[in-house]
Amino acid sequence: MAKLTAPLMSFTAAGQLAQSLVYFGWKGLNVVRKYVIPTNPKTTKQTTQRGYLSDAVDEVHTLQADATHPLGAADTAAYSLWGSVFSTPRTWFNQAVKNVVDVVIAGNTPALFGSGALDNSTPGQLDVEVYTDEASLANGKFFYGTSKTALINSEDAVIADKKCSATISSLTAGTKYFVQFRADTGDDCEGAQSGIYSEYAT
Repeated sequence: MAKLTAPLMSFTAAGQLAQSLVYFGWKGLNVVRKYVIPTNPKTTKQTTQRGYLSDAVDEVHTLQADATHPLGAADTAAYSLWGSVFSTPRTWFNQAVKNVVDVVIAGNTPALFGSGALDNSTPGQLDVEVYTDEASLANGKFFYGTSKTALINSEDAVIADKKCSATISSLTAGTKYFVQFRADTGDDCEGAQSGIYSEYAT
């Protein structure tokens, strides 16, 4: 039975109505769809895809619980900012998991990123670093710019012991910069990217 919080069709409803319509909330919207009998296909492709998704979720949770360089609040904000550049709504978790799955499907080794930080204590430069959970990551760059959608400049990263770092210089004081790490083409982790971090240059 549908549960109403106001007169039907006026505000919200939840549940199915006479096995005809289903009312539910979706990404902040109140929507309705045709009632369908639930199915659970177990084709080889479907099972494989579910495995990718399950592994990606586990990887996110593992990095969140990492005792040394966890995926913390700054990193979830960075993944959320990355997700916001797309036309479809994406949470930080959606964006992180999607990137892992996309990298796996491309035949590469997935990597997540945590403990990201941008240090602006030196005038005109940002010292950036982020840690990865994947030891095979060897080459990458920090892409940066003054807009989250136009990271048109890059700086080679120094990668050692899962730490990716670089110094970005010749920046304009008082300007906000957006920075994202990306594994290089040809690297084992090609396609893996961090969230987008931001900081003002001094």
